[in-house]
Amino acid sequence: MRSKKAIINISTSLILQIVMIISGFIIPRLIISRFGSNVNGLITSITQFLAYITLLESGLGPVVKSVLYKPIANNDMNMIKRILKASDSFFKKISYIFIFYIIILCILYPFMVQKQFSVMYTWPLVVIIAISTFAEYYFGMTYGLFLQSKQKTYVVSLIRTGTIILNTILTIILVKLNFGIHLIKLCSALILTIRPILQNLYVKKKYNINLKEIKNDYAIEQKWDGLAQHIAYVIHSNTDIVLLTLFSTTIEVSVYSVYLLVVNGIKSLVQGFLGGIDASFGDMIAKNEKNSLNKAYSNFELCYFSIITIIFITTLLLIIPFVSVYTYDIIDANYIRPLFAYLMVISEFIWAIRQPYNELVKASGSFKETKKGAWIEAITNFVISIILIKKLGIIGVAIGTVIAMLIRTVELIYYTSKNILKRDIKISIKKMLIIIFEFGLVILIVKFIPTFKITSYLTWIIQAIIIFTISVIVVLIMNWILYKAEVLEIIKMLKSIKKKI
Repeated sequence: MRSKKAIINISTSLILQIVMIISGFIIPRLIISRFGSNVNGLITSITQFLAYITLLESGLGPVVKSVLYKPIANNDMNMIKRILKASDSFFKKISYIFIFYIIILCILYPFMVQKQFSVMYTWPLVVIIAISTFAEYYFGMTYGLFLQSKQKTYVVSLIRTGTIILNTILTIILVKLNFGIHLIKLCSALILTIRPILQNLYVKKKYNINLKEIKNDYAIEQKWDGLAQHIAYVIHSNTDIVLLTLFSTTIEVSVYSVYLLVVNGIKSLVQGFLGGIDASFGDMIAKNEKNSLNKAYSNFELCYFSIITIIFITTLLLIIPFVSVYTYDIIDANYIRPLFAYLMVISEFIWAIRQPYNELVKASGSFKETKKGAWIEAITNFVISIILIKKLGIIGVAIGTVIAMLIRTVELIYYTSKNILKRDIKISIKKMLIIIFEFGLVILIVKFIPTFKITSYLTWIIQAIIIFTISVIVVLIMNWILYKAEVLEIIKMLKSIKKKI
């Protein structure tokens, strides 16, 4: 049953991420074509500044899910409602803090970009972009976390998928009709507020939960550890764009955002494969099923590493050709930055490698034990980036990100191997070395096959299919040679799930 839920959650999460990727490429391209790179850079910058408030949500979110696993496993509705009440109260407070943060941002941010945009142009855009985030905290955050903990991530994914598709269609129509950017973003914000409201209504009706009747007497342990850890993560994630906003131009922010668009699309795809998996691990940990956890994790790790290796090899070899096609008629900025592109892909691949280990940390509630590493990552990224940005510009911030990502990934692999999985860290090191070998082998093979000039999406897709196929063949052969027993076990498990569906 648990495996079936995991498959459904991963499948719907993948659909969501694919829709997000498609939408994420369509909308910025329309904005750059219609309003220019400056406006696209402005929107990206505002969005990143608003992301700082999400550190409060994401810091508590994994903690709330980790404490929900046990009462959900025991079907203890009283405890579930008490936890949800504490969570809802916290997020309501965040929504009020968010209003104050918006006011401060409306006052200060316009002066950061006043050389390129007027104050009256910028501050309304800040308010408009913030609307959907406020609605998320106020109406639906707690209920979304509950559904994820119940291994019903698919409900959240389907609601999000519908609103993103609706938003994309409306944005295309409004841009084609030559509406202004403020009205376009306002319509987007209003559509996206539907999502938390639907989550709210679904949970109340499905599970008969009325939090107004519950006393707020539950203290969520480790919430400050989770918060502290995620403050560090958000600082790390947003360092590059903030520093470029302060020390460079919105043109450079726009260039960064286009490459970020590509790697974020890949990250979304990767997150699709992780959809709801922490709930499955959390359920095993809550029930003290140590053998089941190690077996399930080992099988998942092999599948996951195989997938991300194929994805990131393909991305590394195709990112520059894609950006060339994507920005072919844009002349107000130089978007072809090979070294920067490769550094971005490498940093996000390092991020992807650590995600299964990070899911274990969240499932086990080990926030206090791992928060130091999160801060080391954030400080390392900030210090290196601020030192290098003046000499190397956009390359400097990318180098800072790569080094910081590597440090945090090593820390998470070490902690989970020693304290959660109780296995030799050499197992993980061996898998990393095999991944590096696979990267090198695919790159070598691609160099010796005939290539052609990529001048359109069609020629890019053809080249992508060729490189993707080579990557798949190499990874599958390596898995069969090195992990034959595990591969056969995974095939057996998938056949068993297929019969039950």
